Amino acid sequence: MTSPRTGLRYNRLMLKLSGEALMGQQAYGLDMSVVDRLAKDIAEASAAGAQIAVVVGGGNIFRGLTGAAKGMDRATADYMGMLATVMNALAFQNALHRIGVPSRVLSAIPMPTVCEAYVRPKAISYMDKGDVVVFAAGTGNPFFTTDTAATLRAIEMNCDAVAKATMVDGVYSADPKRDAAAVRYDRLTYSEVLAKDLKVMDGAAIALARDNGLPVIVFSIEEPGSFLKVLRGEARQTVIGG
Repeated sequence: MTSPRTGLRYNRLMLKLSGEALMGQQAYGLDMSVVDRLAKDIAEASAAGAQIAVVVGGGNIFRGLTGAAKGMDRATADYMGMLATVMNALAFQNALHRIGVPSRVLSAIPMPTVCEAYVRPKAISYMDKGDVVVFAAGTGNPFFTTDTAATLRAIEMNCDAVAKATMVDGVYSADPKRDAAAVRYDRLTYSEVLAKDLKVMDGAAIALARDNGLPVIVFSIEEPGSFLKVLRGEARQTVIGG
């Protein structure tokens, strides 16, 4: 762990990015202008002294649950979704590289000609020296979401918290884009998230965070610079814990 610098509340943070966040306003694939903007946000946070890990989803390319709903074998569909996250991770690493941020892609599914395989001590050593580590292929197992992968890797990397980037500025009682009466929460307990069935992360991810005392921060990725605000505890956000 780094010592606190420049007023950071979280010195080592896991960022969970959905595949949908990477496609911007497109219906499919990657919007490289969005990828570049998010990479700049991470560069800014890294320059402030934070150690950053990232887990990316693959829903902009292929979603396992969607494939399974159309009759595909669920495990096969999930493996295809994991491969989609590798594509996103490589694109994100490329964006970081182009702005001079050292980064590594580590995949839970070994593919040595494409990227490194995930090995915990190696990943920790990269983070210790300031590299941004991008974790790909989820947990490497079907039936687990990338939310669960982000929570698991955050615990393994000794992160102070996991920050989930969304399109809204926290957790609401309902979809604020569809329900004007939706209530926004500043703080929630793990039990409240599960009891109210709030769609923050899947139940396995929330339970894993609860059992390991890992705070979950939900914030909007839409505003440039919001990630650094999260690290400093200044963002409009919902914090889940306790």
